[in-house]
Amino acid sequence: MHRSAPRLSRILACAAVPVMLVAVGCSSDSGSGSDAEKKAGSSSSSDSAGAEPTKPAVEPAKFTDLPDACTSIAKNTVKDLVPEAKKKGGTAGRSSDLAVRGSCSWNGLDDKGVKGSQYRWLSVAFTRFDSDQSLGSGAARATEDYTKQVAKEKASEGAQKAAAAAAPGIGDEATAITYQLNKTDEDFEYATVVARTGNVVVTLTYNGAGYAGAKTPSAADILKGAQKAAKEAVGKVDATAGAGSAEASPSAGDAKKDDKKEEKKDDKKGDAKPESEATPKS
Repeated sequence: MHRSAPRLSRILACAAVPVMLVAVGCSSDSGSGSDAEKKAGSSSSSDSAGAEPTKPAVEPAKFTDLPDACTSIAKNTVKDLVPEAKKKGGTAGRSSDLAVRGSCSWNGLDDKGVKGSQYRWLSVAFTRFDSDQSLGSGAARATEDYTKQVAKEKASEGAQKAAAAAAPGIGDEATAITYQLNKTDEDFEYATVVARTGNVVVTLTYNGAGYAGAKTPSAADILKGAQKAAKEAVGKVDATAGAGSAEASPSAGDAKKDDKKEEKKDDKKGDAKPESEATPKS
């Protein structure tokens, strides 16, 4: 009996060891699983906190193209504003991308002999802005440029009696800037209309002067002519919405053909003047 008692104690002790190990193992697994979940939760929270909020998409640009600047103003209007234009079809300005920037100008001297001469200059320029996620919508960018162009015209070098006023009925917003400028020893009347339609800025300038004793054109007539031409130019831009520029206006090739025809007519009539007689360009 004395020898069997210790043996029984050892058997019971050995049988208890696996139970303790199992208990310890379960307890350890439970603890590590909890730590993993905590780490995962902490990482997820950190990622959420570090992520930047998504910016809302900018509004798409209304216009994706521009009309041909030299055909943006009706022929009859050009004839009325610049009676003896050297090039009836206008002179196109240089541009690396006509879908973004384009311009055209006309100038001419209407010689009345002993009654003097009348000089006129007309120009139109378009600038289109695309929508950009980092820079903003095309309309917002055009609005910013519109403001800059108005300020620039108001500060024209040498301008006298400068004045600016809203020009209603032309695009989404428009401002007419008028002033007088003395050059080539003559007094010029100027009128510039800066307008915005959607994501396009239109700048139209019209000016004139009397030579050899002829009277200087009235400021009211110059302003009226500038507003009429600006309205037509803006309308041409609006016509490009939902239509290709080729559909909105005749092609540049057609304009050149028309110009050649007009030049031939002038040559036959003997109206063409030597280059030396032309006044300096505005």
